[in-house]
Amino acid sequence: MEANFKSGFVTLIGRPNVGKSTLMNRLIGQKIAITSKKPQTTRNRIQTVYTDEERGQIVFLDTPGIHKAKNKLGEYMVNAAERTLNEVDVVLWLVEPSNFIGAGERHILEKLKKVNTPVILIINKTDTVKKEQIFGFIDTYRKEYDFAEIVPLSALRGENTEILPELIFKYLPYGPMFFDADTVTDQPERQIVAEIIREKSLHALQEEIPHGIAVVIDRMREREKGGITDIEATIICERDSHKGIIIGKGGSMLKKIGTNARFEIERLLECQVHLKLWVKVKKDWRDSEFLLKNFGYQEEKEY
Repeated sequence: MEANFKSGFVTLIGRPNVGKSTLMNRLIGQKIAITSKKPQTTRNRIQTVYTDEERGQIVFLDTPGIHKAKNKLGEYMVNAAERTLNEVDVVLWLVEPSNFIGAGERHILEKLKKVNTPVILIINKTDTVKKEQIFGFIDTYRKEYDFAEIVPLSALRGENTEILPELIFKYLPYGPMFFDADTVTDQPERQIVAEIIREKSLHALQEEIPHGIAVVIDRMREREKGGITDIEATIICERDSHKGIIIGKGGSMLKKIGTNARFEIERLLECQVHLKLWVKVKKDWRDSEFLLKNFGYQEEKEY
């Protein structure tokens, strides 16, 4: 291995729906984190790995958005995001292109002022504004904090994202790989499959429901003759009325979610998938510590 090889941990932070998962998927080159226009899409810290065999290895932590918590799930998500700030080598803070720094961004600025980690500011979604406006946005943020770097880009379009790894490596310590060179994520396949089903539910359902859903994989097994994987999963919701909407008239909504999820799961597993979906009601599961742990939202151990 090269003597000048670097490796370290990088966290992506920002308010919900600012493009953290889209950027991480773009940098890794494949879809690991689910994306949706609805808030609270990312609930766990997802580790993905970017390896350049000459320069080094970057382990990305895509955290839930930092926001004011309204229930136990919200508290869990905010704690997961804020705890990473002191544990990593570089913080990537994503913001939208604006000259106005709102309450959500001010809240994050206060958190950043308490850490010594280098912070790279990412002004995302530059494809939605005029190029000449970008200098003004940079200036607005530059006055608030001493950023290590400021990078305007569009994660969705892939504009200016290619320079990020180079900038991140500048701030990483020298050291060996944490993961094998071909590792892309530490997420088990079952977890990614559950997240794909949840993503397809988020896309298909009305605004008021998705916050209150979780997905549990009940069974996932490859058939002995190979080539087909059987998956049974349950979508958990909070109300009987939600269950009816998720199932849809004559099962139409559940079928739509299942069809969309199966297509993407087959691409992930590279085999044919037989997917069965069920819907169950667990009232107020987002405020039950027992159910949160049961659905996989556990406090991570320090690494």
